[in-house]
Amino acid sequence: MSREAWVLVVLAAVAALATLVGAVLLAVRVVRTRRMLGALGVGGKVAFYGALIYTILPVDVLPDPIYLDDMGVLAGALLYLGRLAAKHRAAQRELPDRSESPPGTGRQHRPVP
Repeated sequence: MSREAWVLVVLAAVAALATLVGAVLLAVRVVRTRRMLGALGVGGKVAFYGALIYTILPVDVLPDPIYLDDMGVLAGALLYLGRLAAKHRAAQRELPDRSESPPGTGRQHRPVP
């Protein structure tokens, strides 16, 4: 094998290893968001489990030595889950904390006709 062929093989191996590491890192980040799934609703659960199943299953858009499609699905799920988590946190901040307010405050009373 010529020197140029070896360089191409080494570059291809490095690229495959880099995409594999990237896919694993993204999968770990997706798994870390699992603790928030109860608060994110059905859409969050579908995005979480769908991304993990797509990554694990051997049926892919691109063959398995090329993990770019897996990385794209995982990154998309992370973006979606991040937006859902941000909306959930914003909704939690907007809700008044009822445990600190005395009972009966915050309710409006209408006169009985």
